[in-house]
Amino acid sequence: MPGGRLTQSERRQIAAGLADGRSYAEIARGLDRPTSTVTREVMRNGGPGGYKADIAHLATERRAQRRKQAAPKGRQVPQRADGRDPEAVREFEETFSGIFVGQGLPKMTARALASLYATDSGSLTAAELVGHLQVSPASVSKAMSYLEAQGLIGRVRDERRRERYVVDEGDIWYQSMIASATGTRQLAEAARQGVSVLGAGTPAATRLENIARFLDFVSESIVRAAEQAREILHSKN
Repeated sequence: MPGGRLTQSERRQIAAGLADGRSYAEIARGLDRPTSTVTREVMRNGGPGGYKADIAHLATERRAQRRKQAAPKGRQVPQRADGRDPEAVREFEETFSGIFVGQGLPKMTARALASLYATDSGSLTAAELVGHLQVSPASVSKAMSYLEAQGLIGRVRDERRRERYVVDEGDIWYQSMIASATGTRQLAEAARQGVSVLGAGTPAATRLENIARFLDFVSESIVRAAEQAREILHSKN
């Protein structure tokens, strides 16, 4: 029923719809479900390119079991200091991290990044991440090192001299987009080098030349859009 948990049959219909190239809205109408339900389901379980119905169903059952074990009958879920609904925040973090996973981030890394974005301060210490995610310090360290290397987070010291990981520091997203454009340009240049190696006019060289032109256009568009966004958003501050 609309509003209840998705059944295994519904998940298989979602998988079939994705395979047919249907939009989330189309799939949702066929299930008589809100579009947000389908979007959240897919993004939480591998994204449109990696969604598997049976795996998603099993993962949902496991999450439900873990929640039952974490909050035994008769015991209330601890309230958050900020007054937000703990379950709603957890659902949001799972959805957000699912999108990051669909874009290529490792699952643990995606969870850590989503946790940072769900804080008012935009920052957490390693110890706070360990407690929030219920994972080992080593797992947090590995995840944050990856995010730093990708330019998706920064690192600062607070008034108590503790290191904090931040997502609101400076132009993190701008720098990340520029780094992405740089990588795309490098791939385009490599493709052009392949043209001379394989011989201009050959099918392989033509293919690589088309790739190079496409990637040039994409990288230039990324840089232009990032610069425009930074200029517009900063002018409003």
